[in-house]
Amino acid sequence: MSVLVLFALTVTPLIFTPGPDMLFVLSQVMGKDAKAGLMATLGICSGYLVHSILVAVGLAAIIVSFPLLFETIRWLGIAYLIYLAVSLLKSVLSKNTIRIENKSSSSPIKKGFFTALLNPKGMLIYFAILPQFIDKSGSTVVQGLILSCVFIALIFIVYCSLSLIFAQISQKTQIDARKQKWVDGVSGGLIGLAAAWLIAN
Repeated sequence: MSVLVLFALTVTPLIFTPGPDMLFVLSQVMGKDAKAGLMATLGICSGYLVHSILVAVGLAAIIVSFPLLFETIRWLGIAYLIYLAVSLLKSVLSKNTIRIENKSSSSPIKKGFFTALLNPKGMLIYFAILPQFIDKSGSTVVQGLILSCVFIALIFIVYCSLSLIFAQISQKTQIDARKQKWVDGVSGGLIGLAAAWLIAN
């Protein structure tokens, strides 16, 4: 249970970091309503379910056959987390803001599925995070699937909440720059702490 809690604390800042998935969900809310955002969220979670199965089985095979390669992936994952943390902290000093297209899709579930499935950042996050929390002495496939389910559940909760909240506020085509920088700064700091903890352990 403690491993699952630590995993959840590590990935939550990543989920709150604006990316293709979040921007697609918010664009559906702005283009139509909260229901469209919820359907887009279902599609995104379905796409990540495919990632989950592929990564869990793939990591299991790597652990059994190539222990050195697994350790290499683990350290590359930590390096990726550090890169994300630095990028987010640098964005706090940037004047750039995120613009959301006010555009709805006729099939948000299908579009959300392919948005997540074809999102390379999603696969990178899986390979960066999951190896850190897998015990090589246990059932790696089961552990990978459980961790993936936790990740998908958090995505569902966060994106559904954002859909409902965003539908209630005035629909703007631009996220408030000050609030965006707060999110980036806090997320970057938490991801940096997670990377430091993983290095120490």
